[in-house]
Amino acid sequence: MGLLAIGTPLEWPETKKCADHVRQWGLEQLLAIWRRAKGKERDVLLWGDEIEYLVVVFEDQQRKVKLSLRQADILEALAKDEALSKQGCCEPGQPAISKYGETLPIFHPEFGRYMLEATPGKPWGIGFKDLLDVEPNMKLRRIIAKDHMEANEFPITLTTFPRLGTGDDYISPYFPTSGDKGRSQFLPDEIANPHIRFPTLAANIRARRGAKVEINVPVFKDENTPSPFKDPTVNYDLHDWPEDDDVRNGAVKEDHIYMDSMAFGMGSCCLQITFQAKNITEGRRLYDQLSPLGPIMLALTAATPIYKGFLADTDVRWNQISRAVDDRTAEELGEKPLKHDRWRIPKSRYASNSTYISQDPQLRKEYMDPELVVDEELKKRLINGGMDDLLATHFAHLFIRDPLVIFAEDLLELDLTKTDHFENIQSTNWQHMRFKPPPPDKDIGWRVEFRPMEIQITDFENAAFSIFIVLITRAILSFNLNFYIPIPRTTENMETAHARDAVLDQRFYFRKDPFPSRPVRPASNGTSSSGTATPAQPSRPPTPTGPVDDEYTLMTVDEIINGQADGFPGLIPLVESYLNSVNVDVETRCELARYLDVIRKRASGRLWTGARWIRHFVRTHPDYRMDSVVGEEICYDLVKAVEEVTKREGRDGSVGWEMLRSGKIGTEGGGGLMSS
Repeated sequence: MGLLAIGTPLEWPETKKCADHVRQWGLEQLLAIWRRAKGKERDVLLWGDEIEYLVVVFEDQQRKVKLSLRQADILEALAKDEALSKQGCCEPGQPAISKYGETLPIFHPEFGRYMLEATPGKPWGIGFKDLLDVEPNMKLRRIIAKDHMEANEFPITLTTFPRLGTGDDYISPYFPTSGDKGRSQFLPDEIANPHIRFPTLAANIRARRGAKVEINVPVFKDENTPSPFKDPTVNYDLHDWPEDDDVRNGAVKEDHIYMDSMAFGMGSCCLQITFQAKNITEGRRLYDQLSPLGPIMLALTAATPIYKGFLADTDVRWNQISRAVDDRTAEELGEKPLKHDRWRIPKSRYASNSTYISQDPQLRKEYMDPELVVDEELKKRLINGGMDDLLATHFAHLFIRDPLVIFAEDLLELDLTKTDHFENIQSTNWQHMRFKPPPPDKDIGWRVEFRPMEIQITDFENAAFSIFIVLITRAILSFNLNFYIPIPRTTENMETAHARDAVLDQRFYFRKDPFPSRPVRPASNGTSSSGTATPAQPSRPPTPTGPVDDEYTLMTVDEIINGQADGFPGLIPLVESYLNSVNVDVETRCELARYLDVIRKRASGRLWTGARWIRHFVRTHPDYRMDSVVGEEICYDLVKAVEEVTKREGRDGSVGWEMLRSGKIGTEGGGGLMSS
C-alpha cells in the first residue's frame, strides 16, 4: 500500500458529482505519463514482494486468541527504531542499516487495524544471489515485526482470522459492533485503519451500491451441519440503519456464510509480486503472459477455508474480496434496466483481468473478452494523444469505474507532474494483474503486479512461490513462451480455483503448446553467465492460425506445473530448462531446487495446501462436533499451531509437516524438502 493522502474527503453525493471531473483529469495525467515515459528503458528486471501479516494476541490462561488492533502503535515503534538507526548511518531517503545487520525492510499500514505489510528495503535483482536472499529477508521481517510487539503478540501469515465477525470478543481492545461508515451487523468501524481514506472507501462503496456489500460463501457441509444451513449469526430484527433491511430482503442465502462488510475482504492477507520491466514492451508482454497463470497459482496457494467461525466449502479468498468491494448498482449488475447508469458491468472492480495489452504477434483478436466494457470517448482521446489501440482499450476499460474517495483539496488545480487523479481510478481497479506506469518523481520503470496468490503460513513457502514466479518470467522472456488463452477461459479458471481441493480435483483451461511457431535464438546468446540481464529478444514469431479452441485444453494443476508425458511440458521443466541455459553453480542450483520442489509436490498432492491442512486440523480437533463450527478453543489451538509451524516449519515431524515435507522424519533423507 502506497502513501496515504491527507485531506477532506467528499461523501458519496458530492463524489458522484465530481466523478467525471476526476476521470478527465486522471486521463490528462495518464497522457502526460505516456508522453514522458513511453520510451523509458531499464537495464535489468527488478522485482519486489509484499508480505501481509495478521497481528494476534494470545491470552493463554483463558485459551483465547484475538486480533490485536495496535497497528498504529507497532508502526510507531518501528518508525522510531528506524529513525534511530539512520543517525549517522545513511543519507536521507536511503535504506537504513540497523542492528539487524542489513538493509531494513519497510513496514506499511494496511486496511485492517490488525494488519501489517512488509516489503524489502530495496528491490530484488534477478541475480541468483538475490533469489537466495529472499527467504532470510522474509524471516528477518517477521523477527523485526515481532521485536516491536508486546510479548503476547505475534505476526502470523494467515489470509483471514478464523473468527473475524463472530460477535464475541475476538478483537483487542474490544469495540462493540457499530458505526455509520460500514453499518455492519458483525464488525465495528474500528476494525479498519482509522485513516480517513478507509472509512470513506467503505461508506462510499455502500452508498454507491445502494446497499451493504453482500458476501455469501458456501458452508462446508459436515456430518452434523444443519441442512439447510441458515447462518445463525444473522440478526433479522436489527433496525439501526436503513441497510439493515438487506437481510430481510434476501441478502442471506441458505447453506452460505453471510458477511456484510468491506473488512471481510480487504482485511485479508495475500502475497503479491511486482516486476519492473526493462521497458514498456517487456512489461506489456509479462502482463499478458502471466495473466493465464493467475488462477493456477491461486489454487496452488489455497489457504482460506474458514470464514466467521465456520468451515467454508471453498479454499481461497478471491471472490470474497471481490464481493466486499463490489460497488455496482442494480442497473450495472443487470438486475434492473439501464436508466441512470451507462453500462451493465459483468465484473466487480476486484476481479480477474479483462484485457490483454501486448503488441505481440502471437496475440489473436479471438483471445479478447467479448463482454469488455470500454468508455469509447475516453479511448478516442487516448488514441488521439498517441497511445496505441490495445493500451488505450485497457485504460478506457479501467476508467468506466467511478472514483471512490475524492479529497476536496485535490480538485483545486490539475497538476500534470502528479498522478493522484489517475491513481484514484487505477488503484481501485483491483484485478489479478496490474500494469503500473512509472511514477513521475522517481527513477522507476514500467511495472507489472502479480496479485492472485494467497499468503502462506511460513516464510519458506512465501519465498518459494515468489522465486518460482520470478523464474517463470525469465523463462517466458528467454524462450518467448506463449500462454495465451481466451480471457473468458481465464475468468472461468478463477472460479474453478475456489473449489475445495481444486489443486487436486479440478481441471483448468491451459494452452497446449507454449512454444512459438518457429525456433528462436537460445537464451544463452542474450543472457549473462550470472543470469542477471534481460534475455535478448528473439525474432518475432508469426501470428498463430487455426481454430483457437484447438490451442488449449483442460489440464490438472499437476499437469500444468509438472508436465504431461506427451503434451504440455510443465512450468517447472520450463524453469529448469531456463536454469540449464545459464551458468548456475551447483550449490545455488541445489538451493533453488528446494523451492521448486515444494511447488512440484504441492501440485502433485504429495504436499498439502494450507487450506487442506487447516480444514484437517479443525476436523480432527477433539472439540469439533462435525457441525462446521470453529469455536474459540479450536481457533486458539489452530493459531497456536500456525505459530509453531512458522517457527519449526514441520521439522522432525512437528505440526504442519504435511504442507512442507512429503514424509515425517525418517523419510526423504530425514527431513523432506529442508534439512532438519
